[in-house]
Amino acid sequence: MMKYNLLLFFFSTTLFFAQGQTEKSFESLSEQTASKLKTSGIVHYADFGAKGDGKTDDMEAIAATHEFANTHGLLVKADDESTYYIGGKERTAIIQTDTDFGTASFLIDDTEVENNNAAIFLVKSSHEPYKLEGITSLKRNQEKINIKLPKSALITVINSNVNHYIRFGLNPTNGSPQTDIFLVDKDGNVDTNAPIIWDFNEITEITARPIDEKTLTITGGLFTTIANREESEYNYYSRNLSIQRSNVIVNGIEHRITGEGDHGAPYGGFINISNCANVTVKNTILTGHKTYKTIGRANKSVSMGTYDILVGRALNVSFINCSQTNDINDSEYWGIMGSNYCKNLLFDKCTLSRFDAHMGVANATIRNSTLGHMGINAIGSGTFLVENSEVRGRSLINLRPDYGSTWQGELIIRDCSFVPAGGKQTSAALISGYNTGQHDFGYTCFMPETITIENLHIDDSNHPADYQGPAVFGNFNPEMNDDSYREQFPYVKTKEVILKNVTTSSGKELRVSDNEVMFKGVRVKTK
Repeated sequence: MMKYNLLLFFFSTTLFFAQGQTEKSFESLSEQTASKLKTSGIVHYADFGAKGDGKTDDMEAIAATHEFANTHGLLVKADDESTYYIGGKERTAIIQTDTDFGTASFLIDDTEVENNNAAIFLVKSSHEPYKLEGITSLKRNQEKINIKLPKSALITVINSNVNHYIRFGLNPTNGSPQTDIFLVDKDGNVDTNAPIIWDFNEITEITARPIDEKTLTITGGLFTTIANREESEYNYYSRNLSIQRSNVIVNGIEHRITGEGDHGAPYGGFINISNCANVTVKNTILTGHKTYKTIGRANKSVSMGTYDILVGRALNVSFINCSQTNDINDSEYWGIMGSNYCKNLLFDKCTLSRFDAHMGVANATIRNSTLGHMGINAIGSGTFLVENSEVRGRSLINLRPDYGSTWQGELIIRDCSFVPAGGKQTSAALISGYNTGQHDFGYTCFMPETITIENLHIDDSNHPADYQGPAVFGNFNPEMNDDSYREQFPYVKTKEVILKNVTTSSGKELRVSDNEVMFKGVRVKTK
């Protein structure tokens, strides 16, 4: 059933445009007042009746303020000493101009809501998406499409007759339609920094979203969510800041959570970025959500993913100098970030509990950062660079088994430290995953073609008595015990591992793997 699918987070956000909006709720302003506001260039929530007392529901006033600002191209400025209470009514404020939340507080009450999918703030493009005609196929790494556009656009292409990401494990699915996103200029030239990654022999839907050229900036704001008290089921809450416009900077937001009990529905990201390109979130403090369990599709208990950061169908998204309020090593809280269908994701100077790419990322970089108990989880393609960072997950990089532990490209790990399982007793493996070659994920699965590891220290001082030393690879397929094993869907193995200056606290040498049969063809070069 699709209700479990992480894509619901992203698809539901496209419904926000029309939800709960009133017709020009600022039209009751006198001409004199409206003229004065337009002349000043700035509009405040108090101008439209917001009380800011932390008790009165100010959502109508907030939405009306942004409507007026959008119509007249004005800056929105919150009052620094105010606390704006946002109740459960279905109402979304559309942001299309620069907004300064300052040091104002926003109290989002999720205890009783009309629509848990309706965003509180929606950063919306001034251009509407439109369908393209005449493009019937595409090739991987194609550099130009035969089309003329009014301006540069983000292209989303779908073939609903081919399924990818046919999930394996406790929440199996039948997959999702083949999907790709890329940028083109008005002449149809594809931005090769975010290349087309699939062959499309057929296209059932192709959409263009024009790029807003001017950068929109959102600054400040102290947000607190009073957590929902729903049953612990896959009924995601997305009362959030939803960004669906290209060229956006979010600077200095804080989001905290209160009222989490022993049960609750999961969250689809307080910052939810989708269907856009060139978004930077910086100097921001977020909060991991408490993990709740439910019964998955395999009729077994599963922990529900619940996120404060969610990114889907987005290109060139950067998180810079971001952290979280709770301990990144505390497994009571789910990993803070998830993503699908993205390209060029960046963590820089971040201290967060997880980096994650569910249904693929093309190119990712983590540098100058610390990753907590859920570490780095990804599948995808291109180059994955981890540099000058500390990783405290169960492995240095986990290639997600539910999507085939596939990475079609290379991994580069440079100037890093790895603390296996955050210092708990364990046998260390740098790259983990699982693929028996017996499940059809909808695509050929690859291990990274090359893995380069330079200047890595492994703190494996807390290890079991029978510890043989850290391994480059975990045991990806315990069933592959000899050469007679046959994969129905062959898993393409790594060709080469390049090692330079890898040290361990235990003093034990780095090994290839416990599974010598599976990895016997891998070349290991030591510089």
